[in-house]
Order: sequence, then C-alpha cells, then structure tokens
Amino acid sequence: MMPCMSRRAVPILLSDQERTTLQTWARSRTQPQRLVQRAQIILLAAVGVESQKIATQLRTSRPTVQLWRERFLALRTSGLEKDAPRPGRIPAIGDAQRAAIVEATLHSQPPNATHWSTRMMAKAQGVSEATVRRIWKQHDLRPHRVSTFKVSRDPQFVQKLTDVVGLYLNPPDKALVLCVDEKSQIQALARTQPGLPLKPGRVGTMTHDYKRHGTTTLFAALSTLDGTLLGDCMPQHRHQEFMRFLKRIDQQTPSELDLHLIVDNYATHKHPCVERWLRRHPRFHLHFTPTSCSWLNLVERWFRNLTEQRLRRGSFHNVKELIQAIGDYISGHNQNPRIFFWSASVERILTKVAKCKEALDALH
Repeated sequence: MMPCMSRRAVPILLSDQERTTLQTWARSRTQPQRLVQRAQIILLAAVGVESQKIATQLRTSRPTVQLWRERFLALRTSGLEKDAPRPGRIPAIGDAQRAAIVEATLHSQPPNATHWSTRMMAKAQGVSEATVRRIWKQHDLRPHRVSTFKVSRDPQFVQKLTDVVGLYLNPPDKALVLCVDEKSQIQALARTQPGLPLKPGRVGTMTHDYKRHGTTTLFAALSTLDGTLLGDCMPQHRHQEFMRFLKRIDQQTPSELDLHLIVDNYATHKHPCVERWLRRHPRFHLHFTPTSCSWLNLVERWFRNLTEQRLRRGSFHNVKELIQAIGDYISGHNQNPRIFFWSASVERILTKVAKCKEALDALH
C-alpha cells in the first residue's frame, strides 16, 4: 500500500514593494478588517507557513487561506483589495417579459387612460409595481411626463432665424440689441386666507382659491449687452402703449446708438401708427422672430424668472401692489444684472428642426 502524499502549496515569492505594501495593510488600523487578514495570510504564506497553520493562527478556515493564496498568485496585491464578482440572484423577470413591458410602454395605451402608470402596467403584465418602476428607470421611461412643442410653419423661418441669431452671436457695431416683449394680463391675485409658513418637516402652504383685483401688462426690453432691463407696467396692451414704451426706450438709451429690437409677430408691433413712428425714428430697427418661436426671444427667459420668483406665490390686494412688486423686482435685477448668453448656432437649430419634422412625418 502506497503512502498518502499531501499536495504542497505553490510557494509565494514577494518583491520588496509587495512586501512593504502587505506589511502596511497588515498593521493598519484604518483599512477594512478583511484586507488586513488577507495581507496577513500572504505574509505568513511567503515565509513558508502551511495553510492549515495559517488558518488556525488567524482563526479562519483552510479553504479561505487557499483562496487568497491563489488569488494573490493570479492578480498579486490588486487581487486582495476587492472580492471576486459573484453571479448574484437569478432574475425573477426574464428578458422577454422585460422587453414586453418596454414595448407596451412605448407603443400601447391603457384602456380609459391616456398613458400608463406603474400600477396599471403592473396589473396588465402580471408583475409587481416595483418591477415596473425599476424597468422604467433602467430604460429612462417616464410616461407620466410630457413636454410641449410646436414646429414653426413660418414661410420665412430660416431668414428670420438667421437674422435674430445673428444679432445674438454677432451684434452690429455702435448698436444696442434689445429683446422686447409684453407679459400681458398679469393678475393681481389675493389669497382668501393667510398661508402657513415653512418649517422643518412641512412645506409652506397657500390657499387654492383667490380673489381677482385687476390686471396689468408689463412692457420689457432686455439688453443683451449688460443684462439690464427696462420695464413699464400699463393697463392695456395696444399699439398706443407700445409706442409709449418705444418713446421711453428712445429717451433712456444713448442717442448715438442704433437700436435693434427683437420682437414677436403680435399685431401691435406692426400697426400702421407704429410703422409711421419708426420711419420718423430711423435708429430703431425691428427684427421679428418666426411665428411660434417665442423661445427665440431672450426676454422670455427673464419673464420666467419673474413669474417663479415673484408672481406665482405672491398675494396682491390691488393692481398698485402688483406693479410695485414688479418694479421692485426689476430694480433688484438691475442692481446685479444677469446676462443671458445665446449659444445655439443657426445650423444646430435647423438640424434639430429637421429631425423633429422627420419624426412627425414618420407618425403620419
């Protein structure tokens, strides 16, 4: 009968750098305990200590010692820092059902509803709501959200777009570019009851109902040069008020500069009286944005700030209070004006418009 021969472990030889690194880890008080133990295993193995004795000394199992010896021989010190990847739990939802959920979300509509919710999709597919939510997140699907758009049908779209963007990116010399528009029908709304203030664990509150106390229209001109804004509140939105605002712009801007005004296609801006006034004041040049392209006028961005920061949560008991609040907001803005920079080129915009039209044509 032949004697039983035990398998000898492969010897471990350390470089000076590896030995220094392992000794640092083995003595560390800040490294994870598992890394400290692994370093101690390799240091003992390097001086010829058998795996069973290492396991006894470090109070672990022999297979664990053998595992990290083999890992070190394969990957050296980097193999000790991270655990090997594990296969993980077998997914309860197969690829076919996952694809079916995505397909149904993109190309179907639930009965008696305009879009899917997680509960409706979970019921239709026979899975949990959490599963639907996880799959939607993985594929960046948000059926509950929608954004608005409109492609301009202006026959002079390209010419007007090129004109306006050219003013933003390459303004003329000895001229001032102003983004001009009106925020009409701003309502003086007074909440029917005082709201509760913000406190930890509770958002501020305001009543859902209100009383109307009249309206005003804000005429505004935003300078693309320094971000300052010239504004005036008027009771109506007619060509007479627009001419009055043009006269104010004429008075409050340097007379030696030409004025290039970016405006929309509202009839007030093209009224015969306005056109006659412009002919008598040749330093004024009106540039019209394409129809359905209010986003091309930078003053709309400033209007959004006004609405979100001062008007939406405000409570005004009369139009005078509303006008005062708007005036104070304009004054505060002009003390530290913010310049809105236009960065999109004509080519970039036209490329996006072409893609949008192509997508729309594919649906019809």
